[in-house]
Amino acid sequence: MPKRPVLDFWYEFASTYSCLSALRIEALAEEAGVTLRWRPFLLGPIFAAQGWTTSPFNLFPNKGRYMWRDMARRGGRHGLTFVRPETFPQNSLIAARLALAGREAGWMPAFSKALFRAQFCEGRNIAEEAVLNAALKAAGADPGVAYAASRSEEVKGRLKAETEYAKSIGIFGAPTFVTEDGELFWGDDRLEEALDWAKDGC
Repeated sequence: MPKRPVLDFWYEFASTYSCLSALRIEALAEEAGVTLRWRPFLLGPIFAAQGWTTSPFNLFPNKGRYMWRDMARRGGRHGLTFVRPETFPQNSLIAARLALAGREAGWMPAFSKALFRAQFCEGRNIAEEAVLNAALKAAGADPGVAYAASRSEEVKGRLKAETEYAKSIGIFGAPTFVTEDGELFWGDDRLEEALDWAKDGC
């Protein structure tokens, strides 16, 4: 049986467009015969290296206004209603650590999708323990076990390493999709193209 091609899905929990991709990528990947690797990371250190202290959607108001309208349009195409959270961008550090703690256990994708829905479809704060706990339970994870693992030096180090690796391969925003041959695609609107490249190599 031939080996299925692999696509790395790099996402940041505070990223609006990462949410769009996370909520539709699995069905598209399955249809394309592509295996996904979910790779949460932090954009903060990458933005800081460029001299930014917050999201470019906050730094450039016209860009921000466009993004929220674009999210409403693109979400509507996929049957999703988006809500702008009171705080944007949100602190995603604990969320990313929890997601990485669930990689081997297999609940990372379900947790990620639940958290994205809570943040951008319900307007909730993903830094709050109650919101994180609800997402963990929705994914079938034990919050006590998950939190303990997320606080380990291993998981903390893994998140730092993933973020540094993302920076080293030229990732500058989220979502980003990287094929096995190193081709990089940025943005939710490049998801289908990335899957085609992963599948066909062009």
